[in-house]
Amino acid sequence: MTASPPPARILIVDDDVETCRLIAELVAAPGRELHQCQTAEKAMELAHKDQFNLVISDINLNGPESGLDVLKAFKEANPAGEVVLISGFGTLETAVQAVRAGAFDYISKPFNIAEVRATVARALARDPKAAEPEGRREAPPEGIIGRTAGMLAVYKQIAYAADSVAPVLIQGESGTGKELVARAIHTHGSRAARPFVAVNCGAITETLLESELFGHVRGAFTGAVADRKGVFEQAHGGTVFLDEIGDMAPAMQVKLLRVLQDGEIRPVGGNRAMHTDARVVAATNVDLDRSVADQRFRQDLYYRLSVIVIKIPALRDRREDIPLLIEQFVRNASGRTGRPVSISPEAVVALTSYRWPGNVRELENTIERLVVFSRGRIELPDMPDAVLAAPSFEERMFQDLPTLDELERRYLVHVLEAVGGNRSRAAEALGIDRRTLYRMAERLGVALKDEAERAT
Repeated sequence: MTASPPPARILIVDDDVETCRLIAELVAAPGRELHQCQTAEKAMELAHKDQFNLVISDINLNGPESGLDVLKAFKEANPAGEVVLISGFGTLETAVQAVRAGAFDYISKPFNIAEVRATVARALARDPKAAEPEGRREAPPEGIIGRTAGMLAVYKQIAYAADSVAPVLIQGESGTGKELVARAIHTHGSRAARPFVAVNCGAITETLLESELFGHVRGAFTGAVADRKGVFEQAHGGTVFLDEIGDMAPAMQVKLLRVLQDGEIRPVGGNRAMHTDARVVAATNVDLDRSVADQRFRQDLYYRLSVIVIKIPALRDRREDIPLLIEQFVRNASGRTGRPVSISPEAVVALTSYRWPGNVRELENTIERLVVFSRGRIELPDMPDAVLAAPSFEERMFQDLPTLDELERRYLVHVLEAVGGNRSRAAEALGIDRRTLYRMAERLGVALKDEAERAT
């Protein structure tokens, strides 16, 4: 008889006992042995005593040591084990540190149940031989601001992209900060000491863009009085950032594709190709999938550019970050004017309620203008007309309020997911009997798994 494999040992670390219990319920499954502790010190002690296949730890543990210290201790004690970090206050610096210290993943609070379970399953299934290389550099702090789940995902992607040489495609609306993300990838990577050279592909005519990218030799065209290096040659060993790549003319797309395929450039008017070692990071605010379908963008170039894709959320989709951005922009603008300026809570609420079609760039420009014209404090009447006309928080909340049935349905689905579909445990958690559970599920349109289905 074949012996059963040993259970997967999982340690959950959080300073809140209830959070530990919640995570344990979410990840409990046959073949898993769960342990819990509430301090980084205890977790680090266990790192040298016991072998765990997976550690799930909050980053902020209300003590001198953090989840990053727990991560480092466990990776030193057992490099083959995996560590997943959780945070309600994600930053780019922390995400990069976590990834480079060997974290398997980095997820945000509040929990997405499906994401937590999928992450744990992937971590336990991971081949230890595929572990990330050690000895990665620590990265300096970066100026990207945001703590929402969408920005946390961007931070993780930056951290992974920084250590690759593959092309990166950054997608996002105008003003979302695509160049900031490109610079962060460069700064946190092995090419940080080499040049970062940016060019806007939509702001230059096709003829001039070719010269801008690849350079030209003397006499190549009227006005070419001397040889000139293009951005690919200028950025040798570093990064070329091609902004608004979706606006590039078809003929230029062909020439860029050849560069990506062959690693060589040919200056305008030149007869000799030269090798280029510049990494390409491109950005666009257009839907390249649609552009490919409409034959306005080459499919083969799209595939070459999109080895790594980073999607930046619009500012309206991360409103919780707006007060943080306002605080930073007021501070920056005050420093430039040489006089301190504050902003009232009512003004912050109004700015947060606006949709910001121009995203972070529009918000920054608005704050700059408000600071310049302020008398020391920005008040609600100082707001632009468009901001004052935006729905208030209360109005938006009222418009978006779910019905009681919807709230009840969401809670029932949450409970069923937490207990793995077990009807008896779900009824017990809800404080009702199983018959009432069946009637509730039928009324709310929630399917209950039968016993055979749950067993498979």
